[in-house]
Amino acid sequence: MECPGFCRYSFLDFVFTVVGVCTYLFDVGSDLWVAAEFYLHDDFTWFGLVVGFMVLSSTVVQLFSWFWFKYDQELEDFKSQTSAEKILFGGEGRLKLCLLHAFQLGFLLRHVSAIEQGFCVWRGGRRATAYAAYVTHDLSMLRLLEAFCESAPQLALLLYIVLHTGHARPVQCVSVFASSVSIAWTVAMYHRSLRSFLPEKARQRWVSTVFYFLWNLLLIAPRLVAVALFATALPHLATAHFLCLWLPLLLWAWLQRTCFMDSAGEWLYRGAVAVIWYFSWFNVTEGRSRWRGVIYHALMVTDSGILLGAWWWLQGAELKQAYALGVVISLPSAYLLGLLLKGLYYCYLHPKLRPLTVGEGDPKPCLLSVVEADVPDVDAPFRPLPPQPGPLPAVQ
Repeated sequence: MECPGFCRYSFLDFVFTVVGVCTYLFDVGSDLWVAAEFYLHDDFTWFGLVVGFMVLSSTVVQLFSWFWFKYDQELEDFKSQTSAEKILFGGEGRLKLCLLHAFQLGFLLRHVSAIEQGFCVWRGGRRATAYAAYVTHDLSMLRLLEAFCESAPQLALLLYIVLHTGHARPVQCVSVFASSVSIAWTVAMYHRSLRSFLPEKARQRWVSTVFYFLWNLLLIAPRLVAVALFATALPHLATAHFLCLWLPLLLWAWLQRTCFMDSAGEWLYRGAVAVIWYFSWFNVTEGRSRWRGVIYHALMVTDSGILLGAWWWLQGAELKQAYALGVVISLPSAYLLGLLLKGLYYCYLHPKLRPLTVGEGDPKPCLLSVVEADVPDVDAPFRPLPPQPGPLPAVQ
């Protein structure tokens, strides 16, 4: 017996998937452009840091992708659905899987599979929607990891370079804009994908998605700027600050007893969660998370205030008169505005739970839920076993 609302995938989901892939490709292209500019101008230190962030983040994402492909392939009734997966898993599937991820192409395969599956569902009606939602959910989770393991640190680095050198090249401005939008959009798309995948969650309207994007942008951007400003004042302490905050956040993730993957990959997941927490809130356990969110935002406000205060204290009198006061006022204001919009979102725009029925004419509920149970951030991330999709509709 299956709820009709389970694993919903609409044309709007397909459009958002394509937009997300485009923003990801634009972000990667701008990063490569920035790296090339640094290399051509003999700024080999900045070139090495930009490329280093890209390689490190790509390696982490490929590891997660490989783990998940391996889990799927080991399922007794696993069956490839897209042409990209059939090429990958045909014959010596495990060898192809390893080689593909070793050459950093596994993430690209997932983008191709998500677009192909979404297009087939759109052209063929509602058949195989469960598998489309599943593929999209995996992709959105990997994009979230990539955004905070590469885009966010790299954006902080670019802001530091601009502040340190005192001028910005056009390519740097483009990359800062692309990365900022890409990070906030990735968070919004992950939330939308997760709600589409959970059977008891109501769909998120496009207005809610846009609002979700805006308040995440207002919360993440001030945090990144505060980190970059601190790095300009005390560059040798920037790494130490990250580690001093990352380790307690890693401990917090462990104390919440996350069970996202098996034991081999769980600590990798917890380490990635701690990196995400350094920049943005991310719920990792089921149940009410309101007070965890309050504690987290209180910690981030305090830490960002310390970073901003240290930068202000070490600035010269001339800089304080020029723009420092505006920065000190605007960053906390933007963060508080983001918190206000977040509160308004959960009060008025957050999709509420509603009863789901088994089918037409059947009065018995499949999942009976109440509005009060749908508290903010209650939907913790998870990666369940893939649903059994029907055959793909033929695309004429």
